[in-house]
Amino acid sequence: MLSFDLLRKIIGGILLVSIVAIGFSKPVQQYFQIPKEITMFEGQNFEFAKSKPVSAELTHDDDSVSLNNHDHTVSLNAKKYGKNEMLLELAGFPVKKVDVNVLKDFRVIPGGQSIGVKLNTVGVLVVGHHQVNTSEGKQSPGEIAGIKVGDIITKINGKQIDKMSDVAPFVQEAGESGKPLKIELGRESGKATTELMPLKEKGEEKFKLGLYIRDSAAGIGTMTFYHPESKRYGALGHVISDMDTKKPIVVEDGQIVRSTVTSIEKGSNGDPGEKLARFSSDREVIGNIQRNSPFGIFGKLNRDLENGVMDKPMPIALSHQVKEGPAQILTVVDNDEVKLFDIEIVSTIPQKFPATKGMVIKVTDKELLDKTGGIVQGMSGSPIIQEGKVVGAVTHVFVNDPTSGYGVHIEWMLNEAGIDIYEKEEEKAS
Repeated sequence: MLSFDLLRKIIGGILLVSIVAIGFSKPVQQYFQIPKEITMFEGQNFEFAKSKPVSAELTHDDDSVSLNNHDHTVSLNAKKYGKNEMLLELAGFPVKKVDVNVLKDFRVIPGGQSIGVKLNTVGVLVVGHHQVNTSEGKQSPGEIAGIKVGDIITKINGKQIDKMSDVAPFVQEAGESGKPLKIELGRESGKATTELMPLKEKGEEKFKLGLYIRDSAAGIGTMTFYHPESKRYGALGHVISDMDTKKPIVVEDGQIVRSTVTSIEKGSNGDPGEKLARFSSDREVIGNIQRNSPFGIFGKLNRDLENGVMDKPMPIALSHQVKEGPAQILTVVDNDEVKLFDIEIVSTIPQKFPATKGMVIKVTDKELLDKTGGIVQGMSGSPIIQEGKVVGAVTHVFVNDPTSGYGVHIEWMLNEAGIDIYEKEEEKAS
């Protein structure tokens, strides 16, 4: 006869093998793949595969979502704003609960237009030091005062500084009186104060700070989207940094205008290439700039914009709804004509929190590859379209492979633009 301990071990071994086998079974694996929360917009469908023993039912009796069990799939249809719960069962036993959220139908108009960007900084930006050749030798008053490259001069002697022309009168007055300037600075680590005594260049009458300063920056990029109801827009998909300090520009305000692409410097391995463009001759301001963030520039348009390809409001895809596979981008490579080009979404991460690099994309369009070599500077912000939805924007090129680069999910750009896609119906009405 088997001893009790041996029998217990045999039974335990059988149970362990059974549990492992169940864990590797198709129905259980499918349960693990189903997310704990499903978010859809009104009119959208969500479908997932299942085995025959699996069934699903909604726990709340409302009309926000409908559910259909098929032999090998379960499909959800989002009908109107609301929340529900889906209970998954295996052979009649409840196994998993899934929250189902239905958001109000939300649409944006995709961009693709080449835009000119002009940013005005908060105060004046210090972009370098220079030596003043005095009778006592070469010195930089700004460096002596401890002012660093990247600092922003916000006040002099208690007066607000908005532009470079505000600085000169203070410098000359301080030099002639012999009283140092009281400087207030903004820097990454916080605010700072210092005193600076301007010096006179040998053989000249003007006094100098020994600093290179700038109060604005200009460049080009691509419009990503605008929201037709609020006129809020997003563009570029990445932060604008100063060319000298390499630090993000702190924006007071700014403007966007139309721009025209004049030529393309084709990208190659080690050289990302560039769109060469000029501001349109009429210099008409089409919108303002209120924010310069890691996700792009944002503000409001003065009027509607058309790209001539996709000018009707389109639904968006949340980060978890984006798929690997074929997609397109809207961008300009000649004059101001927006065209649709083929790409492939190589990978996408269903992010729960904002992040700038959510997708890896690859240009597959022969025409675009022949023209640009892939992704070039100035293409940042080009909207990514997949299955009739705006899913994100081009942000960065891989330096060693100009055919590929990163994309940001549209969800996070909308968030930065101040557009709440999770807004409740009653709140929207108010």
